[in-house]
Amino acid sequence: MPKVLPFLLILFVLAALLRVDFFFTVVYLVGAVYLLSRIWVRWVSQKVTVSRRFTDHAFLGDEVEVEVRLRNQGWLPAPWLSVHESLPVQLAAPSGIRRVLAVGPRQDRQLSYTLHCRRRGYYDVGPLSIQIGDLLGMARQRQMQLESAPMVVYPKVVPLQALGLPTRAPLAALPTRSPLFEDPTRLMGVRDYKAGDSPRRMHWTATASAGRLLVKQYQHTVARETLVCLDLDRSGYGQRQQYDASELAIVVAASLAHHIAVQEGLPVGLMTDARDPLVDNNVRFYVPPKEGRAHLMQVLEVLARAQLTQGNPLGQMLRRASVDLPWGATVVVVTGREEEDLLDHLLYLKRAGFAVSLILVRPGRTSADVQALTGRSSVPVHHIWHERDMGLLA
Repeated sequence: MPKVLPFLLILFVLAALLRVDFFFTVVYLVGAVYLLSRIWVRWVSQKVTVSRRFTDHAFLGDEVEVEVRLRNQGWLPAPWLSVHESLPVQLAAPSGIRRVLAVGPRQDRQLSYTLHCRRRGYYDVGPLSIQIGDLLGMARQRQMQLESAPMVVYPKVVPLQALGLPTRAPLAALPTRSPLFEDPTRLMGVRDYKAGDSPRRMHWTATASAGRLLVKQYQHTVARETLVCLDLDRSGYGQRQQYDASELAIVVAASLAHHIAVQEGLPVGLMTDARDPLVDNNVRFYVPPKEGRAHLMQVLEVLARAQLTQGNPLGQMLRRASVDLPWGATVVVVTGREEEDLLDHLLYLKRAGFAVSLILVRPGRTSADVQALTGRSSVPVHHIWHERDMGLLA
């Protein structure tokens, strides 16, 4: 009864004109019930609390359970509560949850639903609103209980080692003749003991066999740092397959970062120009190369948030990448464009002392055209048309 007061006023006027005691009794009874309902609903609304619990980070394809808990801390029951939770259409269909339930005094009620992570991205779960009413529906009070909570869906990660990527690939750790430092896990032979050698280097088995002091000799390696430069400019991908190609490029970048950080245990970073939904503007994401799974999650979170942008040349980003990287680092460029200007920038990076690799995602030209463009610069080029083609990175 949303219009109780006009009804009471009309009924009171009729009672006064007709001078019927029964009408006055009805007016007083309905008025008392309405007043009591208002007080009841206002009191209950101050005692009902709501909380939401869910895992706010997930991977593509995961299912996330969300639990909403309603608690009535007062001594009066809540006859009915209408709960409405707004949800992003990428995670739920329909895009909202509606429930009507009653909560007794000093009672807790829970309702749950499932989010289906069908698309990577940064989403807002909520807001959640509650409408509280009395048993007869004479009084209602609508109030916002919970603000929206962020949820990050990481991109898909393809295990490259399962697709045949060997450790001798251009993107893997390589030995070097330059004695920068020695890798104690790579024993290459023994040599005669020299004054000053650490006792830890002694090879006692070889010493006993040869009859003279011998020490272990390790292979020299390079502490490789890898920076993945991801092109998220709309012009880098064809219009007909712009979304699918750019999403595949993100999967490639995420899989490379995961393989380097987890399987190889080497530093990896990310640089990309993209639109950030947090600030609703174009930004340059730069995650410097570091080791560890915690750092990998930072890279994946950037890849989850990054969206396509317009008007950010890839060449400027590559020039910027060369400023902060140490000499000898590896730069992996993931893009869908095949342009002379891009190859000029790659050649510049190579002459500056960087190891450069180009990964083309759904390119528009034939392989012969690409080979003609890249033959003069000798930049390794890999073509990715589908996720199963990522084994070609070997």
